Amino acid sequence: MPNAFRLPAVLTTGLLLVLGMAGCNASPFEDGEASAGAGGSEAPLLVGSANFPESETLAEIYAGALNAGGVPAATKPRIGSREVYVRAVQDGSIDLVPDYSGNLLRYLDEGTSARGAEEVMKELPGKLPEGLAVLEPAAAEDKDSLVVTQQTAAKHGLESLEDLGRICDEIALGMPPEAQERPQGLPGLKAVYGCVPKEFVPFNDGGGALTLQALLDDRIQAANIFTTSPLIAANNLVALEDTKDLFAAQQVLPLISTGTVGGEAQDILNKVSQELTTEDLMQLNEKVSGDAKQNPKDAAAAWLQDKGLA
Repeated sequence: MPNAFRLPAVLTTGLLLVLGMAGCNASPFEDGEASAGAGGSEAPLLVGSANFPESETLAEIYAGALNAGGVPAATKPRIGSREVYVRAVQDGSIDLVPDYSGNLLRYLDEGTSARGAEEVMKELPGKLPEGLAVLEPAAAEDKDSLVVTQQTAAKHGLESLEDLGRICDEIALGMPPEAQERPQGLPGLKAVYGCVPKEFVPFNDGGGALTLQALLDDRIQAANIFTTSPLIAANNLVALEDTKDLFAAQQVLPLISTGTVGGEAQDILNKVSQELTTEDLMQLNEKVSGDAKQNPKDAAAAWLQDKGLA
């Protein structure tokens, strides 16, 4: 939710076309096998993740809790964007995936006006396609945010996205490629804040190291980095206030296939949601994406042990 990563425009366009074709025509799993879960003859539930570390850690938490609870599970990390992993749950390639309430609702209904946590959860179940469901949301929340460096904030007097809208035509903005079409991306920034950047620079690392380096090198002047990312505090970045609620509530919750994820598994996943807090997310992200660079599976296992779920 980066540096010399910035590619010439023609090459960037070519790469995006290739990625788009792969997302539409190929199975998300052609590039590798799922990591194994519990043994036994019963086929394990397959837990997918999006292509950023926090989602991968959450997938490992879900799979670890299921295995500890006697429901065999394995993980398939870094499938891709929501457009890819929702399709994967629908076609049976995976059985469940961690998601975020507000962005999932907007993906299903671009015209939704729901912003608060209760509003979002009231609307979301009724918007899901047949065969899909969401379970209990966690208190844990990770919202999109646009951040700038201290220097950029001081230069332009930036404190909010309204301020950014005034000078947006002077800057390069780094966001995931799908932000070009999503309501909370470029269309929303234009509609809500009048923000049309001089240049849009796509990054596939979910607001990670590549995005950060581009921001610190002034190759981009604003970037989409998730609110729970340790990179914000570690680099003294300024998260611009979303005064008009472009970014809706984003509670973590499992998106499941009702045909394969039964009652026992649902109960286990709901117990995970009951324990997971925003502070937990921040600590997990620090372990995985901070200096320690801990393996997501190891970080998940330690969290499960600490919460008495393993």
